[in-house]
Amino acid sequence: MTDDNAQPTDGLWSRLRLIEGQPLAARAGAYSAVHDELFRRLESGAKLDSHEKSASGDR
Repeated sequence: MTDDNAQPTDGLWSRLRLIEGQPLAARAGAYSAVHDELFRRLESGAKLDSHEKSASGDR
């Protein structure tokens, strides 16, 4: 069973909340930057920390 209220340790949720408070034009650029960063992390094969592993449902 996963904890749906678990927050990533890298501050993603707080970053997204900060972006949501910005004007629309600024949000687009900020979301694009987050997307690019997450894409680079996935492409590099970055390892999940132990909190993210348990939240992802290792079975």
